[in-house]
This record gives sequence, C-alpha cells and structure tokens, in this order.
Amino acid sequence: MKTKKPNVLIFFTDQQRFDTTGVHGNPMRLTPNFDRMAVNGTHCFNSFTCQPVCVPARMSLQTGKYASTLEAYNNNGALEEDEKTLGHYFQEAGYTTAYIGKWHMARTKLEDKRVPKEFRKGYDSWLGMNSVETDSDAYSAWLCDNDGNRVELPGYRSDGYADAVIRYLAEKKDKPFFLMSSCLEPHFQNTRDDYPAPEGSEEKYASECWTPPDLQALGGTSARHLPGYYGMVKRLDECLGRIRDALRSTGQLENTIILFTTDHGCHFKTRNSEYKRSPHDSSIRIPMALCGPGFDGGGRIQEMISLVDVAPTLLDACGIRIPESMQGRSFMPLICRDSKVKEEWPGEILAEYCDGLTLGRVVRTHRWTYAIERKGDSGENLKGDWVFHEAFLYDNKADPWQQSNEISHEGYIEVKNVMRKRLKNRMAQVGEPEPVIIEAELKRSRGQRSISEADTLR
Repeated sequence: MKTKKPNVLIFFTDQQRFDTTGVHGNPMRLTPNFDRMAVNGTHCFNSFTCQPVCVPARMSLQTGKYASTLEAYNNNGALEEDEKTLGHYFQEAGYTTAYIGKWHMARTKLEDKRVPKEFRKGYDSWLGMNSVETDSDAYSAWLCDNDGNRVELPGYRSDGYADAVIRYLAEKKDKPFFLMSSCLEPHFQNTRDDYPAPEGSEEKYASECWTPPDLQALGGTSARHLPGYYGMVKRLDECLGRIRDALRSTGQLENTIILFTTDHGCHFKTRNSEYKRSPHDSSIRIPMALCGPGFDGGGRIQEMISLVDVAPTLLDACGIRIPESMQGRSFMPLICRDSKVKEEWPGEILAEYCDGLTLGRVVRTHRWTYAIERKGDSGENLKGDWVFHEAFLYDNKADPWQQSNEISHEGYIEVKNVMRKRLKNRMAQVGEPEPVIIEAELKRSRGQRSISEADTLR
C-alpha cells in the first residue's frame, strides 16, 4: 500500500570506482541492476565525491556540508553532538528511520565498534557498527542492534546486509521510511590488505579481467586485486537487485526513491602509497543513479554533481525544507529541466583531500582538473599562513586517464589562471580562508600549445 510521502532507500557502497559500471564503459557486465536504474531513472553521469576518504565523505553525505566545515580531514573525524543528519530531517518530517551497516562517524574507542545511541544521529532502527573493516570478514559478518547486542549475519557479508534490509522492508509500517544501507564492499579488508570476493568469483574474473587504461599504464596493485574487487562489485549489484525485488513484492517499489552511490573511488596504489586520497578521477569520480518518484525517466544529467548535493536533493524530492546550513544544492530542478537553474549550475565541483602528510584542494570541470597541495599538513591546524603549491593540472579531454600532469607547462598559463580563480572562489564559498598559491615553476618540455579562452572556461 502506498504512503502519501515517498519512501527513501540509500544503497551505499565503499570505495567503488565509477568505471566498474556498464553505463561508464566497463565491458564485464558487473552491474546490470545499477545500469538499469541509470537508464530508466536518473543517471548523474558526472558525479564526484567531495572528500575521497571514508569518514569525511560520509559526514558530507549525511549533513550536506563540506568536510572542512565539519572539521573532518581524515578518518579521525566524527559528527559533533549538535550536527543534524538526514536521519534527523526525515525523522522530523514524520518518517521512520533506519540504518544498516557501516557508520564510521562516531567518537568511540578503537576497540569498541559499537555505536552508542547518542551517536546514532536520528536513526530509530539500528543494525550497525562504527567500523567493520577489521572486526568482520567476508564470511564472518556481524553488526550490533538497537541494544548493542551482537547480531551474526550468515553468508557473504554484503548478502548478510541485504538480508537485513529485506527483513526491514517486510515489516508493516504506518509511516513512510528512510533507510540507509551502508556496505563495506568493495573496500579492501584492512586486516590483510585484500579484496575478498564471494567464493569462485575471483578466479572467474582473473581469467577475463578488463583493466581500466589508467591502471594499465600505472600498475599499482591492480593486477593482483582487480579480480577480487570485481567479484565484490558484482555481488553488490546482485544485492541491489534482490532489494528491488523485495520492494516490488511488498508493493513498495513504485513509491520508493532508491539512490545508489559510494563514498569515493580507488586508484589501487597508483597515485600514492594507499588507495584513494588523491585528486584524480580514480579517487574522486563516483557512480550515482536514482529511481522512483521524481527520478524515473530523468535521463542522464550531464552537470557536475557532488556527494554534498545528495542530502538537499533527497529532502527536496520528499517536500522537506532544505536547511540554509546545507552547502550542497538540490539537483531536482535539473531533472525537471529548469533552464534557469541549468544555466546557473556550477561548472565545477570542489573536492578536499588529505593523505595524512599532504592537504589538498581540487577543482574539477568537464575539461580540466586543477589541484593545489601543502605538504606536512594533516589538515587539522588552520593556524598560520594558508599557503599551497600548485600540484596537478590535467586536460581531461586530451588526457582522460590523467597521465600527463601539465602543471609546469608554459602553454597552460591561461588555463591555470582561470582554474586558480575558480578554486579560490569555491574555497571561499565553503568558508575557508583565501589561500596563497605558489605557482609551479614553468618548464618548456615540449612544443608550445595554445589554449583558447573558451577552452579555459569549460
């Protein structure tokens, strides 16, 4: 039976590259359910995280704010007591709220993976854990219930999470629901730096493994880890299909908004010594699609969409007032083909990143990626001079896999001038101090290249 307000279900994965999906060119047929959502619903083709590491990205998704505003720079961050989340906003709008899976936003002791009730941030029904990377495994999954009791989840880990979601969907409710399912896959298993796929799938994909061009050129750990990674992605997509089937069988599918996305990508140790903290598309570009009321038939959205835009969009889709404190913006008007909003929509996204030793800011347009960094900064101390050095410039049209860093090439001076201004403007909008940017020393390593003024604005 339909409720007056649409239900909302977020299917959230961890560390999933955008090009694992068929609609982004992966030929291995890993994601037929996601691809169907993207084709029949709304596909945010150019979607990006606002912070390519677990905790800050999740905090931005929940609050609609940038990680720097939340003072979250790495995985040591946590939501403050007075910070409201999607759980709060939907709860206040008369929804029953539920969270299943990895939370990773609470101040708990390292040895205590449970999340106390005061840190559950607006979620009525709870089956979660603060961090699952070290205390659960592919075939040894468990979460904690409302009372903090350990609940074993038989089967492969993402299947166990999906089973819990389906059990929740089968319960009779007199209110619309807001449910977030947060999987660990395809994140690596921290205890052994491995990507444990369902039994048999790693062997299958090892014999027929497509490698994205950036990984072909740069190597890293991709040859060893891609088969398991792909097996995890495939099983996630099957779980998405099972959940959609459950919604269909309970008569809730047509009145449920489903959002599929992830927190960040994975560069397989090609850009630095770990997997994600970099300004490259392999880290910051993510898959995102929605279906259900307001999103069916929305088509492909070409505008630049950020993870920070998710919270205001979902509130907007359900007729809930968007708080002025949110820094993201609803992309519902883009789906409705609002020409004025389309013209005014930002032509770039801002992302923040920190690998523990380097703090970075990146602005990404359709054509260009421009990043600045300051070394020896964890991001937690904003005192003193706010000085950065130019680090990266990529022409995403000529070099879609970002293998040629043009930051020191004198043929790109005008591009850098424009991108530097755009980055400063976006940082100011977020509330950060105006950075002092030390320009890269120019090198004439090859022939002069002329970039038109029109090209710099794209």
